[in-house]
Amino acid sequence: MPDGSLSPPARLCLLAWDPARPGTADTARLHHLVRAGALVELARRGLLVDDDGIATPVDPDARTGDAVLDGLLDLVRESVPRRWRAWVRPYARVTFDAVREQLVAGGYLRAEKKRVLGVFPSVDHVLARVAAARALREEAREVLDGPLPAGEVSERDALVVALAAAAGLRALGPVGDRARREVRIEELTARGATAAPGLGKVLREVRAAVGAETARAVAPAGG
Repeated sequence: MPDGSLSPPARLCLLAWDPARPGTADTARLHHLVRAGALVELARRGLLVDDDGIATPVDPDARTGDAVLDGLLDLVRESVPRRWRAWVRPYARVTFDAVREQLVAGGYLRAEKKRVLGVFPSVDHVLARVAAARALREEAREVLDGPLPAGEVSERDALVVALAAAAGLRALGPVGDRARREVRIEELTARGATAAPGLGKVLREVRAAVGAETARAVAPAGG
């Protein structure tokens, strides 16, 4: 995908902003998705490993140099042990806010101050680099629905698109042949899992948690 300097959680966050409506983001499930991306990236780097289903730090002193990933590592170290899917929800908005600020610092988003009801200060985050967001979206759709065999997709791109699909991001476009897309998502999941030992189990657990949180977020009130 373009903008290779962006981490997987940052790519997932940017995918939610619609280039056609720069002030609009697909936010119903975004903070859980971004947290999932950070968890999977830490597992891909070998800094979190699976210990009988528990997300476990390998080295108490390891750092990535990425404030978002290091913040999540610290949170996992300082908290009671949890299974992978149980880490998708707790304090997920903290991870999301940190990623969003990274995108602001990188010029991808712009923070615009406003006042609600003319009194209460607030901030809107607006897409600033529309071309970059559009290119990222087009590439994600090509990975998901294009002709390239999953085995030739980069591991990182496969991971990003598999997670985005679990959240049903509108950036991926309408579902045409649902059965074909489901097969493709499984192929991309398997491809992404080759990035590190044990990553397949982690990715499937996290994907399932994102799907559950998405369903909860978009369910009608009282439904």
